Amino acid sequence: MTILNSGIGNYVISDNREYSYFGGNNYLGLANHPAVKESSIQAIKKYGVNFSASRRTTGTADIHLELEKELALFKGKEDAIVFASGYQGNSILLDILRSRYSAVFIDQQAHPSIIASIPRDIPNVHYYEHCNTSHLEKLLDEHRGLVPLVITDGVFALTGEIAPLDKIYILVNKHHGLLVADDAHSTGILGKTGKGTPEHFNLTDSGNIFQSETMSKALGSYGGFIAGTKELIDSIREKSSIYQACTALPPHIVAASLSSLKIIRENPELSGHLLERSVALRKEISGLGYKTTQFITPIIPLMFSALAKAKDLSLFLEDNGIIVPFMNYPVKQIKYILRISVSASHTSGQLQLLLELLNKWKNKNGTD
Repeated sequence: MTILNSGIGNYVISDNREYSYFGGNNYLGLANHPAVKESSIQAIKKYGVNFSASRRTTGTADIHLELEKELALFKGKEDAIVFASGYQGNSILLDILRSRYSAVFIDQQAHPSIIASIPRDIPNVHYYEHCNTSHLEKLLDEHRGLVPLVITDGVFALTGEIAPLDKIYILVNKHHGLLVADDAHSTGILGKTGKGTPEHFNLTDSGNIFQSETMSKALGSYGGFIAGTKELIDSIREKSSIYQACTALPPHIVAASLSSLKIIRENPELSGHLLERSVALRKEISGLGYKTTQFITPIIPLMFSALAKAKDLSLFLEDNGIIVPFMNYPVKQIKYILRISVSASHTSGQLQLLLELLNKWKNKNGTD
């Protein structure tokens, strides 16, 4: 475990040493942005550090409503709602939509929050092979008569793979079901305006696509949110026990999210720049012979068959001043993974040094 002695950026301090940082999810470099920090400081001065109540009682402040309005505008939806953690979003959605489906179909490598979101009274839960729409179609055909809800990560946290949402959507429509995308790792990144995987695939929302999202990754802040129709959001406010029982987001967190949204809105080139350098770095890493995935996302996995090799490379990089963590993560996987996370704040020098060290280690140890 890496213990940080600083905030995160393209560099961090750990054990009083500075490291080039390729961990975490600070994709747009906003978590330590001066304007974001200043907004948080001013919010603490005005509101204190906590509203100490649920939104349902006395915990709603004007800035909560402002953030929800801005998120709805960002997503092009009628309304939005924020809550304590992105992890809770899938549970909120599957609970609120419960009367509209009778079976759940889940990608085998789904995030733990998706697994945890399955309602206890659902007798029909089926796992389809990872990103395999042929297997999903087979399962859906085998369970005709049930109304399916298909749920998947939009971008998979460990591998950077983009779920084939366009193909999944066709199947969902064919079976008159619902589609939920956990877009934690694609909001602010994918799509022409950063709306996530549905926008990336140019999907027209006919009322059966839903997204659970977070402000803790590309937005550099914290907390979960859902954007949608006024009917959906009102239903969450009135019926979701998770939303109603949780303490409201602290003021400095809300202010940070507002500031991040402003930066993204005023700098639409940020995500494009990030994806360009992610594609270039992935191409270079593949050229060195490392096994990785071939997508445009800023998550670049280095995949090994041997645990010892994966851990050795991570330690080698750390000894040479770069943090690329070995992932011991509660997601089903068949390879041992080092996860490179590219940020818009990384310099060309940092990327070049990473490639040089990967090449040096490969020449001595191989890539499998």
